[in-house]
Amino acid sequence: MTRGKFITFEGGEGAGKTTQVARLAERLRAGGIETVITREPGGTPLGESIREVVLGASPEPVTELLLFAAARAEHVAKVIRPALKHGTWVLCDRFIDSTRVYQGLLGGVPGDLIGAIEMHSVAPTFPDLTFVLDVPAEEGLKRTEARGALTRFDAEHASYHIKLRDAFRQAAEAEPERCVLMDGGRTADEIAADIWRTLSTRFVAGART
Repeated sequence: MTRGKFITFEGGEGAGKTTQVARLAERLRAGGIETVITREPGGTPLGESIREVVLGASPEPVTELLLFAAARAEHVAKVIRPALKHGTWVLCDRFIDSTRVYQGLLGGVPGDLIGAIEMHSVAPTFPDLTFVLDVPAEEGLKRTEARGALTRFDAEHASYHIKLRDAFRQAAEAEPERCVLMDGGRTADEIAADIWRTLSTRFVAGART
């Protein structure tokens, strides 16, 4: 059986990741491709429990890293890897790049520690393609405020969100073969069409744009 594709969506708060995950899943399923939607932190009962802890508390960066890593190890082993092996495509709202950005570039956790943990919690199940949705910090803040129920990350000061945007752009530029930086300030339809063009070029032979 052909292995499924693993596609992740990254970006700052209010970048539109969840909307685009749903849009892409709908199009893939319409084309007969079995697709699973999942998220991080979360994706499993343990992961969802950890999500409540990390989004509600303010642990030290290394503590936060280890909590996310525990949730991710469970997620990869019990959801992502089995689905891919079955031939199912997996679309994940946040994955390794969020850890590299939030706990690494912004939290100050050394990259070699993050990399070592990835090798035991993720490898060899790395994303085939990552879409990094890029929006100005002020626009992302407006979107998160409009939807209400802010997490502690959403509620950070504007200067934090400016640094966050820059960090995601830096992460995308570091791995251009895997990461595709996209203008998230356009309409949802325009972004979805751009995502489909990129994905179909790489993976879906004969797909129409």
